[in-house]
Amino acid sequence: MLSILPGHLIAALDKKYVQKEQISSWELMERAANAFLTWFLENHSEKKKKIFVFVGPGNNGGDGLAIARLLFERGYIVAVVLFSNKDNSSLDWQKNFDLLPEDIGRFEYPSLDLNLVSGEMVIDALFGVGINRPLEGKYRDVILELNQLLGEKIAIDVPSGLPSDTLVEGEAFKADVTVSFQFPKLSLLTPDHIKYVGGLKVLDLGIPDEFLKEFGSSRYYLRSSDIPVLHKYFHKFSHKGDFGRVLLIGGRKGKVGAIILSAKSALRSGSGLVHVWAEGASTDVIHIACTEVMVDEEQVIKDMDKFDAVGIGPGLGEVPLMLLGQIFRSYDKPMVLDADALNLLSEHEELWDFIPKGSILTPHLKEFERLAGNSEHHFERLEKASSLAVKNQVFVVLKGAFTCISAPDGKQYFNSTGNKHMATAGAGDVLTGMITSFLGQGYSPLNACICGVFHHGLAGEIASKTKVRGMIASDIIESIPTSFLEMNID
Repeated sequence: MLSILPGHLIAALDKKYVQKEQISSWELMERAANAFLTWFLENHSEKKKKIFVFVGPGNNGGDGLAIARLLFERGYIVAVVLFSNKDNSSLDWQKNFDLLPEDIGRFEYPSLDLNLVSGEMVIDALFGVGINRPLEGKYRDVILELNQLLGEKIAIDVPSGLPSDTLVEGEAFKADVTVSFQFPKLSLLTPDHIKYVGGLKVLDLGIPDEFLKEFGSSRYYLRSSDIPVLHKYFHKFSHKGDFGRVLLIGGRKGKVGAIILSAKSALRSGSGLVHVWAEGASTDVIHIACTEVMVDEEQVIKDMDKFDAVGIGPGLGEVPLMLLGQIFRSYDKPMVLDADALNLLSEHEELWDFIPKGSILTPHLKEFERLAGNSEHHFERLEKASSLAVKNQVFVVLKGAFTCISAPDGKQYFNSTGNKHMATAGAGDVLTGMITSFLGQGYSPLNACICGVFHHGLAGEIASKTKVRGMIASDIIESIPTSFLEMNID
């Protein structure tokens, strides 16, 4: 898992790494430029449009100069727009400036008429993670102008003007895609900054995970390579009992679809036995929709110990408070709480005392507000999620783009899979079923959360290859098995 370091530690990281590897800071800059080039060549074969690289005075500008040189050498039409000269720039910047081919176009701002840039490609290499104040003067002016222009815009590491781990103040570059190095910066993962970040691509510079961990981050970014080692593997003589018996509670009359989605996703995630208790709902409807599920028509509270995991909430409706309290008191293993179970919890704080430690809460943003109160921005929301998890010794899965898992030890894990087409009714019920399934298969609560959110997002990506707008929750469910195949998990 990639450590997400705060901005003030990144310069120290670079310095320590080049000392350890006995390379120069320029060589690390060149490594970043080559990583960008590889990504660019894979995604931009068209060479007719001109590329304008806006170059600032610091290391981000040095990256921009190196990128301009490499793109020019590959046959792209490139020009650099300079905001400083060699005298007030770093040695690495100066070296990359000296290496620029003579035929690359060179402009000094503000001599360039920015109307000439409209419709062409802009690469923003003005400021990186070192900025800690709003843009001023000519930098603010050029960002305002660039944001109005047509044409693709790419930001290097972070959009200029965007702090690495706090809310933006003032103006910032509005990129179509941000190409960040080694690990994403926290500010790239929040909905507050989507209009600046655009799409996000994280490029590996070869810095080992263990080296990053030396800097003591409490936030991590999940990658596909992190997931297979978390999975449990079964053998030829495994039987359905080895794959876990889970119970899903919800699906009252009028909301039975939610529990059906959760049940199907639990099965598709590998559960050996799935039981549903849906008080007041038609058992025939559930059996017809999902023939592999067992429906418990009577009270199951007295027999709850037989289940390896319990998920409560999808389509639960307004159940009596006493019933939910009985369920909590009748089961002492970690459980999954979603939807209406969370709403009841927000209305009756006394229920917190009965929730087993290590349980998993899966709120969307509105449900989280009911639990923790309103937040002015996502950074505050993330802090509240962590506090809630630590205080109550539970896991809080805050759903959305880059779903964040807050753990009882104060650590947070950000998911990297998923897309906009997953914003559809029932997608959260699918996630509840998946996490409950992994918990029932014997995964730790943390690993159940991680595998659940990662495969949920990956299944959404797979489904969107053939269905985009109009994709539904059932499409995600049908793609869950393929998400295992893509990661060679059998």
